Amino acid sequence: VQLQASGGGLVQAGGPLRLSCAASGPIHFIANMAWYRQAPGKERELVASIGSRGSTDYAESVKGRFTISRDNVQRTVDLRATNLRSDDTGVYYCNVEVWLTRHSVRSVEYWGQGTLVTVSS
Repeated sequence: VQLQASGGGLVQAGGPLRLSCAASGPIHFIANMAWYRQAPGKERELVASIGSRGSTDYAESVKGRFTISRDNVQRTVDLRATNLRSDDTGVYYCNVEVWLTRHSVRSVEYWGQGTLVTVSS
C-alpha cells in the first residue's frame, strides 16, 4: 500500500490551501482517513479525520477553517484550508487505516511521506 500526497508549499497567511492524498495497492477497505501535521519542534498532531461513512473530527485550532473530505472510489482524502495562519506551518502527513483483504483480522495503518506547508505572514 502506498500513499501519495500532493499540495503544500509556500502559502500566504490568510490564503487557501489544498492537500490531497491517494492510496494505492491491494486494499480491501479503507476505514479511517486522516491528516496529521508536525510543526517544527513539536510532536505530530491530528489535524482532521474522516470515517468511512463521512463522519469528521477536527483539531480545535482548525475548526471552521479546514475541511476534510474523501472519495471512496478514487481512494483519496483531501484537506482544504482557508484563512491560514503562521501556526499552521508544518509537515502534513496523510494517514489511512485499511483492511487489506476480506479475511483480515485487523486493520493496518499507513503513513504518507509528508508534505511541507509553510505559511508566510
